[in-house]
Amino acid sequence: MATVDLTSLRLKYRSEKDKFLEENIAVKEPFHLFKSWLSEAVETPEILEPNAFCLSTVSKTNFPSARFVLMKGVEDDGVTFFTNYGSRKAQEIESNPNVAATFYWLPLRRQVRIEGVASKLSREKSEEYFHQRPRASQIGAVASPQSQTIPNRDHLDKIENDIKEKLGPDGVVPLPNWGGYLIKPHWFEFWQGQTNRLHDRIIFRRPKSDDNKELVHDGENGWVYERLAP
Repeated sequence: MATVDLTSLRLKYRSEKDKFLEENIAVKEPFHLFKSWLSEAVETPEILEPNAFCLSTVSKTNFPSARFVLMKGVEDDGVTFFTNYGSRKAQEIESNPNVAATFYWLPLRRQVRIEGVASKLSREKSEEYFHQRPRASQIGAVASPQSQTIPNRDHLDKIENDIKEKLGPDGVVPLPNWGGYLIKPHWFEFWQGQTNRLHDRIIFRRPKSDDNKELVHDGENGWVYERLAP
């Protein structure tokens, strides 16, 4: 097995970064800043999937689990992703809708953490997006009983082939137990890594009655922001 040279990887992205200062945030509102950082990530060639994020959920017995999914949109009030409603993540969201989403863009040395509440999108929105996907992806979603135990790979391949034969080349793929979620955030953290390890961390959140007005600043659209020590 090849050895990964972590030292070389770190050195590759070790160039000095500008300090992430409050006065340089054009609009003191997290969605505007998130879209700005996301745009930079999209325009960075080394970042192959800038919309990938780690979704963390919690089970009924309070055990966390995490996996990477793809963000499919940034709405005015949250971010969206799609999955099988029979999956582990979906079952955990059903019992506890509090989730966390973490984006990490190594070449930019940036991380965005989001905490919020997940809720299902309408069937109409899910169906609209489902039929925009490549046909192979649609059939794959129908064929896979996500997170369930299966005997082997051949089992999946047989289901897929049966669906293809049944639908033919032009048949409409029916929407399975599958759809979207909206994560509506109440907390954002924007992290800019620095070579001296004095990283910049600025969070946006909803205000509290006991906020220290010397450390917590009023933002826009009902948000406040503050700086955390790294």
